Amino acid sequence: MATNNNIPLVVHLIYRLDFGGLETLLVQCVNRMSEQKYRHAIVCLTDHTEFAKKITRPDVEIFALHKPPGLGLGTHGKLWKLLRQLRPAILHTYNLSAIEYAFTAMLAGVPIRIHAEHGRDASDPEGKNRKHNLLRRLLTPFIDCYVPVSHDLGHWLRTTIGVPDAKNLLINNGVDTDSFKPNERSAHADQGWRVPADSFVIGTVGRVQDVKNHLGLIDAFIRLQAQLPTQKARLRLVIVGDGPLLPALKEKIAAAGIADAVWLPGARTDIAHIMQTFSVFALPSIAEGTPVTLLEAMSAGLPVVATGVGGIPEVVADEITGKLVAPHDPEAFAAALAAYVTQPERAARHGAAGRERIERHYSITTMLSAYTALYDALCKTKTTFKETITPCAE
Repeated sequence: MATNNNIPLVVHLIYRLDFGGLETLLVQCVNRMSEQKYRHAIVCLTDHTEFAKKITRPDVEIFALHKPPGLGLGTHGKLWKLLRQLRPAILHTYNLSAIEYAFTAMLAGVPIRIHAEHGRDASDPEGKNRKHNLLRRLLTPFIDCYVPVSHDLGHWLRTTIGVPDAKNLLINNGVDTDSFKPNERSAHADQGWRVPADSFVIGTVGRVQDVKNHLGLIDAFIRLQAQLPTQKARLRLVIVGDGPLLPALKEKIAAAGIADAVWLPGARTDIAHIMQTFSVFALPSIAEGTPVTLLEAMSAGLPVVATGVGGIPEVVADEITGKLVAPHDPEAFAAALAAYVTQPERAARHGAAGRERIERHYSITTMLSAYTALYDALCKTKTTFKETITPCAE
């Protein structure tokens, strides 16, 4: 395909291009950023799935390095050769799995290295792993800008990792408010899943892995049924997503005898449509940055019950747009859900407030403007860029 090599190339380095919030943001940025400003390529350390079809720009190339488990030192060599071939102006890495390759990019002659922190793993929810933090600290001289997606992550980068303020730039995640918008709740009908129109549907969307704590959500749903025995027949739970813990979810649901009340559709591309079947959005995560699916749910006018971890309290205003509870407390999570089941007017009020909050502070247009400004300024100079950027303000 013909390309204009006078337009700077941004290489986005990600562990795997698969269904997920970070990946959704990446695709949105690639698709929506002006073609006259930047070209894009995506490099997957491991591989990519059919999610890659969401990229609509024909000039975007996707590369898979097929990194093996473990250190995979040969992957550095593969990336070095690829970067020498592509000659990007910018390498934009995402999360811990990709940060070490900033040094490889420097050796390959990539002039600008940006690293984004979108959240931490369940194994280290507070970011205290000494080995990982030492790696981040050692790589800081080779990274021109760290981009945290929440104040919580930005504070952690500054105080724990020691990233100087000049290299620490908050850019809030953004959501497509045109696609995710309030509407009349649909009839709760989909392929293989039909329930009465008066059902109360608790829904969540996300990769089924330990950090999202879907097993804890099932525990909360079981307790909710016990707390509201007269409402039990109309309670439903939907968990959208795929991942390594999906078999464990199915086993737990079967053992609890609640299979008729739970729908596990796997990974889907029609999230905006499915959210129209939800009555409330649930997010019981152990650790988070600023979850994209949470923003989408609030944009769709849904009240939220979520754990108060990471950047979630920056998005969910407790008792205004939703309810925050402590992690690992299924009883409290169930009680918060029960309040929305029994008080529909409260659910409507919190959902409307959530939509207004997203429109004001988390639009995709504002996010794209901030990333474009960052790219522009770093391409111009590496020393005074922060003075020229207006990040997404909350």
